[in-house]
Amino acid sequence: MLNAQVSSLTHEYLQKKFPISIQNDNTLINGRLIPSKSLLKDLSKLAEGEILVHNETVLAARLNERLLNEFLKKADESEKYDRHAIFSKMDVRKVRVAFTPVVLQHLWDLFEMNDDLIKMDKSLMNLDSFGADADENSKLIGDDIFIHTTARVNASIINASNGPVIIDEGAEVMEGCMIRGPFYLGKNSVLKMGTKIYGATSIGHYSKIGGEVTNSVVNSYSNKAHDGFLGNSVIGEWCNLGADTNTSNLKNDYGTVKFWNYRSNEFEDSMRQFLGLVMGDHSKCGINTMFNTGTVVGVSCNIYGGDFIPKLIPSFSWGGSKGFDDYIFEKAIKVVERVMERRDLTLGENDASVLRYLFENSQELRKKYH
Repeated sequence: MLNAQVSSLTHEYLQKKFPISIQNDNTLINGRLIPSKSLLKDLSKLAEGEILVHNETVLAARLNERLLNEFLKKADESEKYDRHAIFSKMDVRKVRVAFTPVVLQHLWDLFEMNDDLIKMDKSLMNLDSFGADADENSKLIGDDIFIHTTARVNASIINASNGPVIIDEGAEVMEGCMIRGPFYLGKNSVLKMGTKIYGATSIGHYSKIGGEVTNSVVNSYSNKAHDGFLGNSVIGEWCNLGADTNTSNLKNDYGTVKFWNYRSNEFEDSMRQFLGLVMGDHSKCGINTMFNTGTVVGVSCNIYGGDFIPKLIPSFSWGGSKGFDDYIFEKAIKVVERVMERRDLTLGENDASVLRYLFENSQELRKKYH
């Protein structure tokens, strides 16, 4: 499996960007599954025509070309994409795992599980190049601190008592930052002066982060470069949070947070007390934007204004607390291209077609909420 060809089985609108390659021998792995040594052990024992299951969740399957094509045909014919139901109609053998796997179920799992996942990632990383020290003006607490030899840490405090702190290749921690682990800072990313990181936080590559951040995941090429609070949140790629943007992550009555479910097309009780902002790729917000507890922002939105905005902003929305209009697709694409050009990257045809699909697929939601 070390030299295996990797491909994706995904939604139709994503298949051009992530095509599937069908071989004589194929191992399918549930994309929501967090890998572990126990899983790898069971995967290595899986025989052709067997599926790996835990309760009613299919974790993996090993299928020859005929069986995989049969699975794809039945999946196309099914009203609901339910792996377990589809495999129950096929001539495959179930193998039940003896351990309890970690499977992502909800968006908030990304930050709620981040404490354990950063620790797990550290155990899988090659840390041979992480032998650098912070400068002499920094204070390091604990031994679980890993700074890449090309990274810079200046006059900052790092506390790894609760989990590892990993500063990756080319990253910079400017003066006056305070960091509590677990924390990961991606390649060529920057913590601006005086940034406060409270832990269980991951920052992707080529990002700039300032202000106060707790228990959040910020994906690559996204910026929160100024003061403001981000908590219990997930930010997609190519996003920008304007100066003094703040997210509420706890209701005044300390109750559980209602959160938008795209499958049911309604708000549902998350049964979570702490839940901030989830923002899709390419979305931006202006200075002094205030996000209410459990706000969901779609893809390629442009948000501005100083008052609290609605808790659901459909993809390709333009506006603020006083109302929203459709973000004209051609204008949105121009912004995407302009932002990517600053990183010497271009918007490919497949990426543009994905954005076009999301624009068209979110029209009804925009009509309802604009």
